Amino acid sequence: MSRIGKKPIPLPAGVKYKVEGNTVLVEGPKGKVSALIAEGIKLETKDGLLLVERESDKHSAAHGLTRALVFNAVEGVTKGWTRDLDIVGIGYRAELKGKGTVVFTLGYSHPIEFPLPSGIEVAIDPKQTHLTVSGIDRQKVGQVAADMRSLRKPDPYKNKGVRYSNEKLKKKAGKTGAK
Repeated sequence: MSRIGKKPIPLPAGVKYKVEGNTVLVEGPKGKVSALIAEGIKLETKDGLLLVERESDKHSAAHGLTRALVFNAVEGVTKGWTRDLDIVGIGYRAELKGKGTVVFTLGYSHPIEFPLPSGIEVAIDPKQTHLTVSGIDRQKVGQVAADMRSLRKPDPYKNKGVRYSNEKLKKKAGKTGAK
């Protein structure tokens, strides 16, 4: 039996779900998110908890995955998801241009304009070196943060670039012959 699949999902007040075919639409105070349900998996509500159950052991591979996707949707519509990024380097910074574009200055010959997809918000601190990507869809928040990081990945020698706030980097030693 799947350990993750057996865990019940707490359904907070104001959160409703509707199963349509192989998708579930979760609706809450922050908005609506849809998640996929694998074949042979059913959702049941019992005592304010959402239970993910499978028809047979043949569907065990997707049991935990389906539960995790539904849990992420429920968390997204109640609390939302965030990902923090830090920009390290002299002259490296980010600023908001309008509501839907982030402009990065990352040491290239030109600034990079990064359009934000719908449902994603970015907050930039006054120093312009810390970004907070937030939204209700966990996959989309993570993908946008990964795309921003890929604009200038952290350099292993100087540790300059865009990195996740909780990311641990190993700094490499430079040339051994230089004194």
